[in-house]
Amino acid sequence: MGTAPCVLVVCGTRPDAIKLAPVVLQLKEQPSVETVVVGTGQHREMLDQVLSVFSISLDENYGVMQKRSDLARLTSAILERLDDTLERRKPAVVVAQGDTTTTFVASLAAFYRRVPFAHVEAGLRTPTIDRPFPEEFNRRATSLLTTLYFAPTQRAANNLRREGVNERNILITGNTSIDALRIALQRAPKPPHRKGRMLLVTTHRRENWGEPQRRIATAIRTLLQRFPDTYAVLPMHPNPIVRQVLQTELEGGRASREPKRVELIEPPDYLGFAALMAQAHLILTDSGGVQEEAPSLGKPVLVLREETERPEGVDAGAAILVGTEEERIVHEASRLLQNDAAYHAVAQVRNPYGDGHAAERIVAALIERFAPPSPSGRGLG
Repeated sequence: MGTAPCVLVVCGTRPDAIKLAPVVLQLKEQPSVETVVVGTGQHREMLDQVLSVFSISLDENYGVMQKRSDLARLTSAILERLDDTLERRKPAVVVAQGDTTTTFVASLAAFYRRVPFAHVEAGLRTPTIDRPFPEEFNRRATSLLTTLYFAPTQRAANNLRREGVNERNILITGNTSIDALRIALQRAPKPPHRKGRMLLVTTHRRENWGEPQRRIATAIRTLLQRFPDTYAVLPMHPNPIVRQVLQTELEGGRASREPKRVELIEPPDYLGFAALMAQAHLILTDSGGVQEEAPSLGKPVLVLREETERPEGVDAGAAILVGTEEERIVHEASRLLQNDAAYHAVAQVRNPYGDGHAAERIVAALIERFAPPSPSGRGLG
């Protein structure tokens, strides 16, 4: 290790890696900071997929995730390993993003070691602490321990102000997912042409496990039966709890008389998923990241959740909050599939989540706060 200030970047899941990759790439261009990237390994294969797209290597990889790991064991395992890393690396600042268990634990470990913590995508909120579970708790708890808050939108910044966060510690940056998408689309291979209109469906959040996912699957079957020119592609999350429901409800001929109209696929790498989003006609998702990315591609989004911490897209008209009841999903999807004017009204909304330069703002703020130019005038590149 050199004498330059260490910026420790922590990620655990695929969304973490996607949203932090542009920040890491920007940091690695700065010769006067040492950038250390840690992966907790909540979903190691998916994490490695994303990092390889951006040519980022992990400096430390904990690999803590085991089959059916519960939150208590996952939390304690990450905390123990990360505390050891902080003791050895002695970073000037710890950086993590979003609402994962990894992010909450990173903020807690930094607090215990009295190391500043910078939160990318700070200030997102829903009204209820356990919806979504455990993400809303993770967001609120992380904010209590954060030093520098990178809010993606004005609404997120206002949430922080209402909670008493000092204005000088809040920076509105836009969302780094838009930065990542811009990079990915430049590198993504052109997907093979498919006949028909694609419904791209992603569902994995804990709040939708079990019966809600069964209702989502039933709605997909109904839509395929109602619109013969459509087909559905569902990248499946590695969690067996998620896979079991989707495979039971959608595999084989249950979805329609033409089984090929439903494709249950392994999670593609990030480039592959970006290509799928670009090819999709309509996206149905409970993912936060997809809610942000789809408007940049002009793709209407149906949000398969009862509440969203990203209301900007809903307010702008780029996304529609439909929940998990079959009737509502089918109604809103049918409206967009059969009414061209309604479809284009949603598809043409300007993305409210950013301009693709969030990482530049974040890195500039990290340098200003934690690695300022030396008295000799030699600053960072």
